[in-house]
Amino acid sequence: MIRRERHLETVQHLLERNPVVALLGARQVGKTTLARELVDRRAETAIRFDLEDQDDLARLAEPKLALGALDGLVVIDEVQRRPDLFPVLRVLVDRPQVKTRFLILGSASPDLLRQGSETLAGRIAFHELDGFALDEVGAEQSDAVWLRGGFPRSFLAPTDEDSAAWRREFVRTFLERDLPQLGIQVPSATLHRFWSMLAHHHGQVWNAAELARSLGVAGSTVRRYLDLLTGALVVRVLQPWHENLGKRQVKSPKVFVADSGLLHTLLGIIRRDDLERHPKVGASWEGFVQREIMRQIGARPEECFFWATHAGAELDLLVIRGRRRLGFEIKRTTSPSVTRSMHAAFEALGLERLEVIHAGEHTFPLRDRIRAVAFGRLGQDLAAAI
Repeated sequence: MIRRERHLETVQHLLERNPVVALLGARQVGKTTLARELVDRRAETAIRFDLEDQDDLARLAEPKLALGALDGLVVIDEVQRRPDLFPVLRVLVDRPQVKTRFLILGSASPDLLRQGSETLAGRIAFHELDGFALDEVGAEQSDAVWLRGGFPRSFLAPTDEDSAAWRREFVRTFLERDLPQLGIQVPSATLHRFWSMLAHHHGQVWNAAELARSLGVAGSTVRRYLDLLTGALVVRVLQPWHENLGKRQVKSPKVFVADSGLLHTLLGIIRRDDLERHPKVGASWEGFVQREIMRQIGARPEECFFWATHAGAELDLLVIRGRRRLGFEIKRTTSPSVTRSMHAAFEALGLERLEVIHAGEHTFPLRDRIRAVAFGRLGQDLAAAI
């Protein structure tokens, strides 16, 4: 088993400070396994409800009575199936001197679980669990986790063919069963086609009009489809940064398939040599590395942007923390250099430092406050500087 200490420690700290913690992530990403590990290391008693189990659903027929008598840690899995539980949880955690903690697991974002975030405002903390990260599997496994993605069963499959077969089944089940359970009533074939189109636009600026023409629907409809897949945590949207710089700046977001393995499945890629020959190999690597950067520095989605001008200057990832502005450029090369675009971004955005993440083996300075960082050393080299 691959230990996920970073996530375990974070959830443990959140439970110490909040009566309700929501552990969110796409289906099959490992939420239940993480919750079991957390229960095993806590001294208090724990009771678990799986809302896909008919017996557990029956036990919660009267949720206030069933949950109100419990102490210790209460784990509720697949909470998106019972949104009516959120008002009950609010009543229970507002009782005087209550010591019960609730860990709820869900396969949807806080926006899709809006009732939970609104009903439990001030009482709930959210933590997103995504696929295996480089620091969890080891730098020597970087090619494997890039090709197969971070879903545990996909990454740990015996062969690339077995991994690809699992991901194909995941896509089918996700569209035909999981999304309808979230109340999404869009034909699975339509969403599969849209998701596949997004895969071919992975890492590009969102163009609703182009996708709408391809699907034969209105621009508002493709925007709704994008919101649905983003809310289900299988698509990631990176917002643009723009300010008054005297330059015409891009103001539409970039769109990424959240997991590189799912991206490759949607593109029909099975083996590494297939990936290397595919025209989206550069975009795939950029999205994969970008997500790793965000994980390694603990960047929240609301801190992350890209920047681009219509004149061609751009920055792959801009992280803004208070007054600090950190820039990241991703180059799939072993010999990176400082480009005019990097100079333009560095000066226009007032970056504290710029890290150029590359595919080589060594980390070295390029110029003052601009450094080339080897992807294989991402964790230790970024942690030492940020």
